[in-house]
Amino acid sequence: MSRRWIQNPNRCADEYLDGIEDFIEFARRHNPGATRIRCPCRRCNNTLFESIETVGFHLVRNGMIETYSIWNLHGEQVDHASSSNAPRVDNVEPIVDPNDQVMGIIQDAFPFASTNINQEGEDDVPTPIDSAEFEQYEKLLKNANQELYPGCESFSVLTAIVELMHGKIKYRMSNLCFDYFLGVFKRMLPTDNCLPKDHKHAQKVLHGLGLGYEKIHACKNNCMLFYKEHETLDTCPICNESRFKMTSQNRTTKIPQKVMRYLPLKPRLQRLYMSMHTATDMRWHKEKRVDDDVMRHPADGEAWKEFDRTFPEFAADPRNVRLGLATDGFNPYGVLNQHHSTWPIFAFPYNLPPWKCMKKEYMMMTVLITEDPGRSIDVYLRPLVDELKDLWTNGVRTYDKSTGRMFTLRAAVMWTVNDFPAYAMVSGWSTKDYMACPVCKEDVTSGWHAGKVCYLGHRRWLPWDHEWREKDKEFDGNTERRLRPREWSGDEILEQLNRLDFAPFEKTVSRTRPSTHLNWTHKPMFFELPYWSKLKLRHNLDVMHVEKNVFDTLVGTILDIEGKTKDTIKARLDLERMGIRRGLWMNRDSDKARRDLAFFSMKPNDKKEFLKFVSSVKFPDGYASNIARCVNVDGGKFTGLKSHDCHVFMQRLLPVGIRHLLPEDVVKPIMLLSRFFSQLTAKTLRRTDMFQLRHDIVQVLCKFEMIFPPAFFTSMIHVMVHLPEEALLAGPVNYRWMYPIERLLGELKKSVRNRAKPEGSIIEAWVQYESLTFCGINDPSLLLPHFWFAPPPSYLSPPSPPSSLSVRTSATSLPSPPLPPCRRRPPAASPPPCFGLSRIFAADFSLLRPPFRTPEMSDLIRRGRSMTTAPSSDPPAQSASAATAPAMLDHVVVGPGASQAPASSSSSVAQPPSARRRHRPTDTIDTTSTDGTGASGSQPGITTLLYC
Repeated sequence: MSRRWIQNPNRCADEYLDGIEDFIEFARRHNPGATRIRCPCRRCNNTLFESIETVGFHLVRNGMIETYSIWNLHGEQVDHASSSNAPRVDNVEPIVDPNDQVMGIIQDAFPFASTNINQEGEDDVPTPIDSAEFEQYEKLLKNANQELYPGCESFSVLTAIVELMHGKIKYRMSNLCFDYFLGVFKRMLPTDNCLPKDHKHAQKVLHGLGLGYEKIHACKNNCMLFYKEHETLDTCPICNESRFKMTSQNRTTKIPQKVMRYLPLKPRLQRLYMSMHTATDMRWHKEKRVDDDVMRHPADGEAWKEFDRTFPEFAADPRNVRLGLATDGFNPYGVLNQHHSTWPIFAFPYNLPPWKCMKKEYMMMTVLITEDPGRSIDVYLRPLVDELKDLWTNGVRTYDKSTGRMFTLRAAVMWTVNDFPAYAMVSGWSTKDYMACPVCKEDVTSGWHAGKVCYLGHRRWLPWDHEWREKDKEFDGNTERRLRPREWSGDEILEQLNRLDFAPFEKTVSRTRPSTHLNWTHKPMFFELPYWSKLKLRHNLDVMHVEKNVFDTLVGTILDIEGKTKDTIKARLDLERMGIRRGLWMNRDSDKARRDLAFFSMKPNDKKEFLKFVSSVKFPDGYASNIARCVNVDGGKFTGLKSHDCHVFMQRLLPVGIRHLLPEDVVKPIMLLSRFFSQLTAKTLRRTDMFQLRHDIVQVLCKFEMIFPPAFFTSMIHVMVHLPEEALLAGPVNYRWMYPIERLLGELKKSVRNRAKPEGSIIEAWVQYESLTFCGINDPSLLLPHFWFAPPPSYLSPPSPPSSLSVRTSATSLPSPPLPPCRRRPPAASPPPCFGLSRIFAADFSLLRPPFRTPEMSDLIRRGRSMTTAPSSDPPAQSASAATAPAMLDHVVVGPGASQAPASSSSSVAQPPSARRRHRPTDTIDTTSTDGTGASGSQPGITTLLYC
């Protein structure tokens, strides 16, 4: 019988579902009486034994191994010559051995111990590098085969320690607490048990599964590392500072002044190919990626494709790793009164598919620095850059578990991801002063306005014959005849840097930068990589922080929040000095000059209504935090908004809340800005949309120049003009922003146990996490999907497998998908027709749908709609009825599914309080036209986001 259904990507197709039922019936027939069989789904990979019902559920959810067309592990008898398509797993009896998974982990960690034969019949496995590695393997094998106590069949010493350490890290158990429970368990077990007595001895058992790290001493002033040829020195040859601390008796002790932790990159990259679960996924970008107009992955960007064309030898093997690097600092103590900053540097592979890329399990810490290195970060990058150069030139021999062969693994860094201050550190271009834009460089348009440097001149990106180029009073008082800033290639930048002479890294000396250096502070060490100057994009602007800063500037100005608004007295005086916008000059009718409220700022009553509207918004659980807690209605401001709060506010609340509170000329560009960020931060991008966004953001910035004073235009406002271009080069921004890094830094902060040595606590916890993550990749029961995180909400928990073996379970026998707690599905006489397993899977994605209406809310909406649409010849009466309808609603609910609501249904959309009295309740926002304007006098902007 044909088994082509195995390779059918549509797992809801009838052909695929019929094939799964045939497989399950085959497995039951050839394994009579067996309650657990090997699961051939892509995640379990025939290495885990599950119940037959769970196997059927896994096959629908994860899909079957595409190469498993001969079911020899489930009873099918075939000749040896015809079994070449079967995956390489040991053909053993289907008996569940609790130690099987740990033995598989050991074999993956030490591939030289296995004896696989390739297709040509020759041994093609690595050999141990040294005796120490083989000794670790023997110790692990001994502990894996040793019973926890005589007669124990459930646990070996190794499996017991892995399980206990898994619980220790998952629930953040301290070492003392872990020692206590180990002692209790040891007393509970028979006296001749082999359980370690404390955490220290348990770590020694797991030492072979870890990758370890190196300690490298550094100069106190960040001049150099005592590394390689300088390893034996006791003083810094640059500043003559001692390598070690001095005691009170002026006697040198062997306590270093500063220590950097370095985690070698090569063994961590090799581990990606030691497990069947990740070895195959590392080729996804080449073998399974769909190449069309939609960008879903960095491999869809022009920078990736240009790199392949420039270096075809590297691109020929899809197993070569493309890396991204990110760094940022954080306070490990979590308090502001202690000035301490820890700076880790992370590497993450981009070969993985979108559902694994940028996940915490595949992020690799490479460097841990004990303080803010500033521009001396290149000193600490020296070991990493040396290893990257070797990985590019020579590579490292690596065993590929998916093919059973050795290959030469090479790696290249595609770009870095940093916030704006760290961007200056790694790129060498200062992000301050008059040339702060690292893309425009010296060709940026900047000036001194209101006591600071501001960045204008966005008309340079307009077409040459655009009418706005000839206007002067509406902008900065000058016409614009210049072209857009030129783009600098990597070779041109490298040639420029080679002509400059930079002083050595020395913390104790402060020098004024020569004018010939422009904004260059140092030559980045990344230019030592042979391919770095050929990259089209070397450093990414972080959209997360850009959006946060733009939101703070915009909302602070339109709400006229003291300390955050850019419409200050200095800004008004600057307008007088420039001789533009007389309506915004200081009012000097009396003896004292005063600053009147600008037309782009809300009046006090409107601001209060806007804040009340925001405080009444409810979000589905898990979609956003409670923004209402950040609203200070009496104080007229927001407090404590995080980056993600601003992300949701900018795209969901702001365009709806202001549309009836500000003039139309101010609302339109803000709505376009909201739509700009909404489309830019989508998980999938169309190239045509990015070309349109590149045009739209120039329009928005030029309109802002006609509305706001020059003091409004900080560097964060300016760099928005470069974001669409970077998206075209590198693909979706969710692979290039700091959200995953910031979350990981928050978890590292929680791992500090010894406050006297925070970096030591962090690095030890990270190494343990690496070991257990490696175990979890092979044994999903040990994987920590919510490692260091609070338990997920109950409705996000994985659904239980269906009780029946059939993959076509009827909808009536399945529970309804769980919903966010803010809304509940009303009881229904009969559930709607729905494919059974599809409804189960929909439970995991319930947040992607709008919440359901209750009958009471539907009745209120109908009553409000009938009142607002009733004909009336008296306009005041109609306005009063319009004000009554939305007031019946208790609150407003906002969710991601609302963006799918058609504009034609906006008459039932809840509106902010002031909308009930200032506009007709039937006003709509339509985005069907390509230019972002409505078809019949409607306002431009985004699709209506509020619904009931």
